[in-house]
Amino acid sequence: MKHVHSGKVRDLYETGDGLLLMVASDRISAFDHVLEPDIPDKGAILTQMSLWWFDQLKDIVPNHVVRPGDDPHSVLCRPLKMVQVECVARGYLTGGGLSEYRASGAVSGVPLPAGLEDGSRLPEPIFTPSTKAPLGEHDEPISYEQVVAEVGEQTAAELRRITLAVYTRGAEIARERGIVLADTKIELGWDTDGVLTLGDEVLTPDSSRFWPADEWRPGRPQPSFDKQYVRNWLLSPESGWDKSSGNPPPRLPDHVVGRTRQRYLEAYERITGASFSG
Repeated sequence: MKHVHSGKVRDLYETGDGLLLMVASDRISAFDHVLEPDIPDKGAILTQMSLWWFDQLKDIVPNHVVRPGDDPHSVLCRPLKMVQVECVARGYLTGGGLSEYRASGAVSGVPLPAGLEDGSRLPEPIFTPSTKAPLGEHDEPISYEQVVAEVGEQTAAELRRITLAVYTRGAEIARERGIVLADTKIELGWDTDGVLTLGDEVLTPDSSRFWPADEWRPGRPQPSFDKQYVRNWLLSPESGWDKSSGNPPPRLPDHVVGRTRQRYLEAYERITGASFSG
């Protein structure tokens, strides 16, 4: 197979019959850095979780999956011409959205009510797109009007509709399992027939924020089943890292690696109802 591309987490190979083999590694990234060491089983958890979610969403949007790969880290998929917009939906305010809101009262140009806090539930889910930055650079929030300028009015409307529909379905299923889906990012592209199709991964702890519903308390950072735990450690005095220094982050200690793996595993098992077998 021919190696096509390596991202922060995934490696892409072209098969002899024109399909793509997507392999999710155990790498983990935060703040646009790939960290060391890997998180054991992370790639397999992400792949198996995405396959489960693709099946739950197939009546909303088609996906690129042909079949699972021979390895639990991999999936065989159809090539897509990817949309050059990061499609993000938020139902709760946190992370970069919270920073935007504090600065302007809006997120990606969507005005929000005054008085919201870290973790506040929004009046309704919102579409908050961003640029798709090259590896090592940072995605920047953009308005819906900028998406229209980038891809046209009809495609922009479809991106928003699909993104919000995926978030809504994901949030409903997660809620039934005692989990808050705070936000999520999806990747969309056109197949050979020009149909917008869901690609990459979907509704995993790498692309979404999952919070235990019984511990949700607005006004503070929320406990989570995702890599926010790693981000929090990197920003803590224990890591000794200054995010603005330009220096690479330190190596993750064993206890952070172990706790992160456990969070990914719990998200998978609680949401899918299946035991992870690797």
